[in-house]
Amino acid sequence: MQSVRIADIREHDGEEVTIKGWLYNKRSSGGIHFLIIRDGTGFMQAVAVRGEIPDDQFELCNNLTQESSILVTGRIRADKRAAGGFEMSATGVELVQLAEEYPITLKEHGVDFLLDHRHLWIRNPRQHAALLVRDEVISAAEDWLRSNGFVKIDAPILTPAACEGTTTLFETDYFGEKAYLSQSGQLYNEAACMAFGKVYCYGPTFRAEKSKTRRHLIEFWMIEPEMAYATQEDNMVIQEEFLSYIVQRCLAKRRQELITLERDLSKLECIVPPFPRLSYDEAVELLHEEGKEFEWGDDFGAPDEATISMKYDKPVFVTGYPTKVKAFYMQPDPDRPEIVKCSDLLAPEGYGEIIGSSERIHDLDLLAARMREHNLPEEAYGWYLDLRRYGSVPHSGFGLGIERTVAWITGSEHVREMIPFPRLINRIYP
Repeated sequence: MQSVRIADIREHDGEEVTIKGWLYNKRSSGGIHFLIIRDGTGFMQAVAVRGEIPDDQFELCNNLTQESSILVTGRIRADKRAAGGFEMSATGVELVQLAEEYPITLKEHGVDFLLDHRHLWIRNPRQHAALLVRDEVISAAEDWLRSNGFVKIDAPILTPAACEGTTTLFETDYFGEKAYLSQSGQLYNEAACMAFGKVYCYGPTFRAEKSKTRRHLIEFWMIEPEMAYATQEDNMVIQEEFLSYIVQRCLAKRRQELITLERDLSKLECIVPPFPRLSYDEAVELLHEEGKEFEWGDDFGAPDEATISMKYDKPVFVTGYPTKVKAFYMQPDPDRPEIVKCSDLLAPEGYGEIIGSSERIHDLDLLAARMREHNLPEEAYGWYLDLRRYGSVPHSGFGLGIERTVAWITGSEHVREMIPFPRLINRIYP
């Protein structure tokens, strides 16, 4: 018997097929069992009627437990009332393994309990849908970059130096020397873009932030493009096209998952270029108009970003942040050295920053001076300074945080559910 995926079931209307999966739920009524089957690609109902399957297999259905692994054979038929528009009339049920009593029942559970059982919780329809959207975000991002001439160059995870500040580094011993878990692949991307022109890396990044907000993870994933001969203006135009493509691709390919997550799709359908732009000065003024206390020169916190982004129905660029609150490598504005040529892209609906970007300093003397101001050891950055000695050019890049982006696209409250196995300040299990 032909084995098919639930995701492809509409292609087999009227055919008898086998689904290899697990029992998500069941209910019985007289001589009928209604079996909700999942197979990793979707959920589907199979109807087992006494007399239409062998008696021993009908009795087997009586004893099936939640998450038992089974092979279900039957004829596919269209049914508008069914989830996905199709269901199966079962002709056979084969047991692979009878599951023990499943800890995550269909009742409500506390978040700590669910996170303790994250290895099982990802089977839940909402968690499953969110992680499928995550997969689509990553796939769409890489497809857009590759089709626009970017080359993937992997950056190391163990590094000798900081990228985003020394206060959030995870330190480890590297055969008697200090090494750190990567905060970003950006510095290595800058080396790569001088060799390949347009590059990107994708991987995990680590920040030892003692934060328990719904927007923070200790380990999160970023996709980071870098471009030689690109100004910050070029950079922002690329971000608009890049992010819009990702959102529209999710709408096209993961619409059912977004519906499962009860996302308001109209909020995503309008995400097309151009995006509004707001200077840091204007953003501070907006906060003051909203009655918020904020001093020019400070960095925005999550509540500030939420206030700003709620004014727009598209992501909004905030540009020209004060030099003192941004990283050492950002190019100062030639007309206003107290600010840098950078932007944060804030997602609407209060989700805050999903992309950080800047034009990078390309002058050797200025970069060396900035490193001294930040008390960074020159011996750890010798290779990075070399990039300004041998064919330096203006260049820029950005980093998109996967989990925050997925949280916004899915309309989810917490980033902890946007990653398969979250690492939080108080959690490293499972």
